[in-house]
Parts: sequence; structure tokens; C-alpha cells
Amino acid sequence: MVEFQHVTKTYARTHTHALKDVDFRIRKGEFVYIVGHSGAGKSTLLALLLRRIAPTEGVVAIAEQDLARLRDSQLPLLRRRIGMVFQDHRLLPKLSALENLTFALRATGFRGNQEQRALTALRQVGLAHKRKAFPIELSLGEQQRVAIARALVTNPPLLLCDEPTGNLDPDTSWEILELLNDVNIKGTTVIVATHSRDLVDRLKRRTMVLRGGELVRDDDDGGYSL
Repeated sequence: MVEFQHVTKTYARTHTHALKDVDFRIRKGEFVYIVGHSGAGKSTLLALLLRRIAPTEGVVAIAEQDLARLRDSQLPLLRRRIGMVFQDHRLLPKLSALENLTFALRATGFRGNQEQRALTALRQVGLAHKRKAFPIELSLGEQQRVAIARALVTNPPLLLCDEPTGNLDPDTSWEILELLNDVNIKGTTVIVATHSRDLVDRLKRRTMVLRGGELVRDDDDGGYSL
């Protein structure tokens, strides 16, 4: 599903190596944590997968397709195949939960019954009854659930999560992680960048550790240890 072939990302202006010779493969249907301290390279890795930035060296591929070879006109299709969840949920405040999802469907060019598709995604995260609520009327945990539904509404085979529980209390964080695990069990490949030791140690899955842009550990048995 995902492959990094000796990927280096250098920012020329600051001569900073965000990633250094990172090499790994993630199989379809895996659940993988990317852990490391702030500045370790987690967000850079996710940005490369979304092709928001390009590697300085090496190859980034999804489903055996080299992202560098994609034309700009092909990027919308790529991003329909990737769901993205952020720490700050990034919901549109003037739209209801349902409208946030239908907006995402329109933006990605989905053709079909958008409202029905959005309602199905809200049911998946247990929030169909909140479909008319605006973000300000939802708890932080509910807002993040809507953000996950928005990421899943196009049925992407790959879900990327950048610190998805960073603003949540421990109990709500665990609820979100259980939801992501359920999504994974149903077949979606899930990659979670996190600094939460408790969550990684509680639900052990393959764990990749970044330090200073280098991949220093890749452990199928999981566990947070840096």
C-alpha cells in the first residue's frame, strides 16, 4: 500500500534534513504508528504521502505508483483515495456535521447521493443523531469523530492521522483510537502519527520510531519506547 524507498527530504533554505534515507513498506490492511518527539519528521512523512511536498531523494509510492510521476490533474484522484485526520479537526464552523461531509464529497468530485453517503459515514462513527449540529455544539471528541467521518466519506483505502488525539482527554482519546482500530479491522490501512505513549502501549500495533528524521526502529510487536 505504501512504500518509501531511501527517502530524504532536505529544506535548502535552512539546510535541515527533515527525513534522512527513510526506507520502509506498509502492507494493505496494516495499522501502523509513527512515533517520535516533535521535529522527528512525522508530519513531513505524512505530507510526502499527500504529495504536498516532494522528496529531495528517493521514491514515495502508494499502491505501487510513484507519486512524483503523477500529473497535477491526477492529484484530486490521489487525495480521494487518502483520508486525512488532523489534531485540530479543521471542520468548517458554519456548516453542520452533515454539511461538512457533503462539502468534502463535492470538493472531491463525488457523483451520487451525497447526503446519503455522508449520513452513512456519520453512522459509522456513531453520530448520525448529531447530523444537524454545528461544530460549536459538539464536544471535542464528537468534533474529532466528525473529522474521521469526513476522512472516511469517500471510502479511501488509506487513512492518515496526524496527532488525532492531541487535544483530547485520555478517555476520549481511547474512544477515538478504538474507532480507528475498528476502521482498520474493516479493511482500511491506517497510519497514525502520535506522541501518546499511553495509546501506543495500550493498543499495540506495528510501531515505527523516527528520531532526527531517521527511522531508528520498526517493530511489529509495537510499544512506544524511543
